[in-house]
Amino acid sequence: MTTSAAARPSSPGTAAPLAARVLRHGGYEALAMLRNGEQLVLAIVLPLLALTALVITPLLDAYGPSRIDIAAPGVLALCTMSTAFTGQGIATGFDRRYGVLRFLSTTPLGRSGLILGKAVAVAAVLAVQLVVIGGAALLMGWSPRPEGLLPAALLLLIGSAAFTALGLLVAGTLRPEATLAVTNLVWILLAAAGGVIIPAASLPAAAEPFVAVLPSAALGDGLRDALLDGVLDPIPCLVLLAWATLASLAAIRWFKWS
Repeated sequence: MTTSAAARPSSPGTAAPLAARVLRHGGYEALAMLRNGEQLVLAIVLPLLALTALVITPLLDAYGPSRIDIAAPGVLALCTMSTAFTGQGIATGFDRRYGVLRFLSTTPLGRSGLILGKAVAVAAVLAVQLVVIGGAALLMGWSPRPEGLLPAALLLLIGSAAFTALGLLVAGTLRPEATLAVTNLVWILLAAAGGVIIPAASLPAAAEPFVAVLPSAALGDGLRDALLDGVLDPIPCLVLLAWATLASLAAIRWFKWS
């Protein structure tokens, strides 16, 4: 009795399906990020320190009755920035320098599989961050609105896409040393005055219109609307979608693989 071609085991030289290749590469990159001390500090330690500092200091007292309820959405937005933009940008920049990107793009994984794998890695690390940071916030008394959890998940998904595209754009156009400096500097500036922790509407009137259209402010304000009020504001979603689209198109146009 003959065995159909579909039922036969694939030969050693046959590539796995694209989905399997993407998931394996995403898992590898996620583990590499979590095992890297510098990345772990950026992804877990700094957001935990920021959350703790915001809870024990009066910085957010003017924005609501509960410090932790105001702080948690902003710190979750900060986690997205650290993983999708800074972490992925730095890792991709040095992979490009050492020829890893050029090598992997010639394997069955391909360029599209490589980019998708990086997106999977960002999602996996972000999930770990949400569990750790969200769990710490709950222990501190955080009480998010249940009806806002789904809108918050949507915003985090779009936000991670936007910041991943921005990170790849920087990593694919600048030298690794410049990528390291730019991603860290931008992360600090956005964290301090980009509407992540402090709502954009609370900033000086002259700065508010410019900050409001930044992806950091859109993600921070959108998460606060979802987790504090249980609503999905379409404006932050549209801003994040615009950044994700423009950054993706720019990365496709100018990304250099070597």
